[in-house]
Amino acid sequence: MEEYEGLGTSFVNHYYHLFDNERSSLISLYQPTSLLTFEAQKFQGVEEISAKINSLPFDQCRHSISTIDSQPSSNGGIIVFVSGSLQLAGEEHHLRFSQMFHLIPTAQGSYFVQNDIFRLNYC
Repeated sequence: MEEYEGLGTSFVNHYYHLFDNERSSLISLYQPTSLLTFEAQKFQGVEEISAKINSLPFDQCRHSISTIDSQPSSNGGIIVFVSGSLQLAGEEHHLRFSQMFHLIPTAQGSYFVQNDIFRLNYC
């Protein structure tokens, strides 16, 4: 496994663990330059992204990841594409989704989310 693939998988596991268990902690993964497109709505910066993530109309959900594809990008970044399903508390049916992250290395040796695109898949 290439290093970027392992980093992509580790990031995905960490991201969805936080989303499902400590959603308010997700904001630590973003920076002031970060961009989120959520179902065609665009948000920029820590405050806007935090407001969107924390205002989602459900308190509990569980993500199940089907695929993770990672590629290296310029300047040490990593592009990560995820497909899977999420189960909302009290709902019978799973919702299929796709999400793409562009991770950028920090001076401290970790990564932050520069770009995040989320879509539900209606098929």
